Amino acid sequence: MKALGQLSIIVALLIVLASSTTARADVLELKIEDQITPASAEVITSAIARAEREGASCLIITLNTPGGLDTSMREIISRMDSSRVPIVVYVAPSGARAASAGFIILIAADVAAMAPGTATGAAHPVLADGREMDKTMSEKVVNDAAAFLRSHAEKRGRDPQTAESAIRESKSFSESEALAKHLIEIIAHDEMDLLSQLDGRTVTRVDGSQLVLHVAGEKLLAITPTIRQRLLMALADPRIAFILFAIGALCVYFEFQHPGAIIPGVAGTISVVLALYGFHMLPINLTGVVLILVAIGLFVLEAKVGGFGVLGLGGIVAAVVGSLILIDVPNPELRLPLKLVLAVVIPFGVIFTFILRLAIRARRSKVTTGTSGMIGLTGRAQTAIAPEGTVFIRGELWRARSQTTVPRGENVRVTGIDGLTLDVKAENDEASTSS
Repeated sequence: MKALGQLSIIVALLIVLASSTTARADVLELKIEDQITPASAEVITSAIARAEREGASCLIITLNTPGGLDTSMREIISRMDSSRVPIVVYVAPSGARAASAGFIILIAADVAAMAPGTATGAAHPVLADGREMDKTMSEKVVNDAAAFLRSHAEKRGRDPQTAESAIRESKSFSESEALAKHLIEIIAHDEMDLLSQLDGRTVTRVDGSQLVLHVAGEKLLAITPTIRQRLLMALADPRIAFILFAIGALCVYFEFQHPGAIIPGVAGTISVVLALYGFHMLPINLTGVVLILVAIGLFVLEAKVGGFGVLGLGGIVAAVVGSLILIDVPNPELRLPLKLVLAVVIPFGVIFTFILRLAIRARRSKVTTGTSGMIGLTGRAQTAIAPEGTVFIRGELWRARSQTTVPRGENVRVTGIDGLTLDVKAENDEASTSS
């Protein structure tokens, strides 16, 4: 019984120790320094899930973004709203910004903070090519975005009218302006300053409940995205996906023209698949896809018919225009820049056309090796051919046959081959026939 009692005490102590270890709450920090894409949305939602699992005091999302996709932004905010852990969005370091979608994420946070020398705002929707929308469509899109932002600003106790002006009037705010206009609560020089100002602060959640933050003296643990997440974030960059696709397409084409090279085929296939996966995460304009396919067709025609560069130039123009409108997003930083498109498309068009032209020329050229290469060669009759005999061609003696008698020593030309027997014709017969 005494041993059983001691065992019970040990088990109780272990339970208390385990519970105290689980209850230890650290502050987690995730840094996002990129566009808001499906990849960054996955990184943020997984960080929130980890903060919930570990019972963190709060999750700090340090944000520096020019904006991004509306769908990804709404996915992030939806997960922030349902989080059991308070979310602090901190625009930092100095010189950083939270524009467009980043501004709405900032407003939707439990606590909004900015570092000195940062900016936020400029969330007015535009078309994929950067132009303003027509009046009716603009009103629909702007009203929807304004209502979404106003709802979250009101729930977080921030000024909804000022927040709405970032959408309707494309206004931007410095950190001091954002604080004065009640868009944020804190201006912090760094993470330690942020934690000191967060300690003891009462946070109002989306459901109306209130929570007091106790973060003084707690460790700040950085969340590092996994290799898979870093790969997805890289592929979600349209510039990387575009370059991978161009290089992969050339490698795959080279493999088709030179079967057995293996390395170009493997590398090209992997590059194309990764590029397609990256494009899959981005909204694609079908017109851009069609123009790129037209460009490839024009490159093929240039190589086949020799359009004196006109078809090739048309292909380059179609590829450039198609690439520029390929990514269907309002944020210009998510679209392919003109310099990159020109740097990729022009060499791609030239190299593709050159390789294709060499391949076509090689297929059309006369065979000069093997038995098939002997047709058309000339030689000398070593014996009379009536109808069979021996000829000396290309340094070798061959059995030959002819439909007409060929005297010994007469020059002959090969007209065909059957196994190891050549069909020949006297050159003088050929000359008289042609005259």
